[in-house]
Amino acid sequence: MSSTASMTRSHFDAEAIRADFPILQQEVNGHPLVYLDNAATTQKPEAVIEAISHYYRCDNANVHRGAHALSDRATVAFEQARERVAQFIGSPKASQLIWVRGTTEAINLVAQSWGRQQLKAGDRVLVSYLEHHSNIVPWQLVAAATGATVEPIPITVDGDIDLAAFDALLDERVKMVSVNHVSNALGTVNPVAEITRKAHAVGAKVMLDGAQATAHFPVDVVALDCDFYAFSGHKLFGPTGIGALWGRESLLEAMPPFLGGGEMIETVSFAGTTFNSLPFKFEAGTPNIAGAIGLAAAIDYLAGIDMNAAAEHELSLLEQSLELAKDVSGLRRIGNPAQSVGIFSFVLEGVHPSDLGMLLDQQGIAVRTGHHCTQPLMDYYQVPGTVRASYAMYNTAQDVERLFQGIHKAKRLFG
Repeated sequence: MSSTASMTRSHFDAEAIRADFPILQQEVNGHPLVYLDNAATTQKPEAVIEAISHYYRCDNANVHRGAHALSDRATVAFEQARERVAQFIGSPKASQLIWVRGTTEAINLVAQSWGRQQLKAGDRVLVSYLEHHSNIVPWQLVAAATGATVEPIPITVDGDIDLAAFDALLDERVKMVSVNHVSNALGTVNPVAEITRKAHAVGAKVMLDGAQATAHFPVDVVALDCDFYAFSGHKLFGPTGIGALWGRESLLEAMPPFLGGGEMIETVSFAGTTFNSLPFKFEAGTPNIAGAIGLAAAIDYLAGIDMNAAAEHELSLLEQSLELAKDVSGLRRIGNPAQSVGIFSFVLEGVHPSDLGMLLDQQGIAVRTGHHCTQPLMDYYQVPGTVRASYAMYNTAQDVERLFQGIHKAKRLFG
């Protein structure tokens, strides 16, 4: 039984949660693992590993058209997973949830399917300086093909979207506003409901990159009133290679298929092809069945945890980091957003981020270094990259202490 099963929803115990994650019980380079790279990918609880294993051990078959028991069981589990994930984000219908490989594919799907159909010369797509490359490049590709332009929404020095500047950019030529719910580089929680309201006022559609949001707080796509929402399983304590795109039903119905092949068709002849209904129109080929089942298992696991308490715990680790940082001369946090999740992104004077990352790894401490696929943001702050420690519910105060012990060691070595 999961150690969290006996926890009440009013109590949060990071050590108990940590015990549910087998990978965290190891040593790296002779030291107990401190895993602080959660914004890149989260670790997986035993419940998720077991769900995937059970599928391959007992139910492995292709879905939807098999005339045998294994296919029936696989199909039921696969579509139940869709129902569970749709429920998780408040979707009115499971058919509005499209399986994809992850957030990157979801944004590409919308850019290529909706964008190529709707955008034309003179139209504008707004993205922010906070965006991951996967929420910039797909729009640049479709803009090059349609004559539209992609324009950046300015941010403040603290790392918040500049809403006044956003207002100034909005006009009837703006057809899409695509921003992240939470910044992967700084942890900024963007006011996406307000951004959506402002965009809709000029007739623009809104795409939200939720890759960094869903592991930290509840998401309700109806309350947000966005047109598209995307997220990835592997950042949500689920498997890699699976994610979801949610879309407004009327928009999905009007959009052409993204890929062609099996499953996404009703009939095929050399005279023409008719396409399947939602969600299958966008799901060509054999899907990641085990991934969908694993993602649903991750969501079921999270249902047993007080996520509000988990979020408070993660912010306490960030606060601890900021307090300890005061004692490190030359350490500068990049960004100071008004609202954030537990991401501590910083530079250390005289030490290249990559060198610091390697030194920390030698002590069993896993962080991410570099530009975090946010080169425009790094250019804005005039840094080549940062060291990023990103916290999850299984991290502890001791993990933060180990991180700063490693930083102090780097200071002594690089003096």
